[in-house]
Amino acid sequence: MEQSTGVVANASSGEFGRQYAALCYRINRHENVVEYLLITTRETGRWAIPKGWPMEDKPPHRVAEVEALQEAGVKGKVCKRPLGEFTYTKLMADGERRPCVVQTHALKVHHIVKDFKERGQRRYAWVSCEEATARVAEPDLQKLFLLIEEKAKSKLRRQVRRQFQFFANVAPPNRPID
Repeated sequence: MEQSTGVVANASSGEFGRQYAALCYRINRHENVVEYLLITTRETGRWAIPKGWPMEDKPPHRVAEVEALQEAGVKGKVCKRPLGEFTYTKLMADGERRPCVVQTHALKVHHIVKDFKERGQRRYAWVSCEEATARVAEPDLQKLFLLIEEKAKSKLRRQVRRQFQFFANVAPPNRPID
């Protein structure tokens, strides 16, 4: 059961930390591809996504949104419904390793800000789904990248079809040359 401390019970080994994350993506319309934002952790430098502990006054999707802004300087539309969860081991400041369950929310990036809380403390990369899954270590997070990739590509295909239909409807009909 989740508590305000960010701890959830785990029947097999005690307690897991609970965190909330934003899987940030954007659509590169020039190349018709989806790009994903990865950031490095401050402690170990491994590739990850923005995430953080529960905030007393915010629901999980808003926590994910705040973490995306503070850690990566991105704003956008966050999905209220979780995309899924993944687990990882968090290295705490005291050297303790703590297992965490991370509820993840998709965030479609609309704006990148120049000045944000953790600017200069991490590295950032916009990458393909293939590159994102190669860089992150957590298998369940890799699956979330693949899941959102399929959803985003499906949306892109619908948009391209609509544009094609629009131009087909406004273009003059083909006439034989006399």
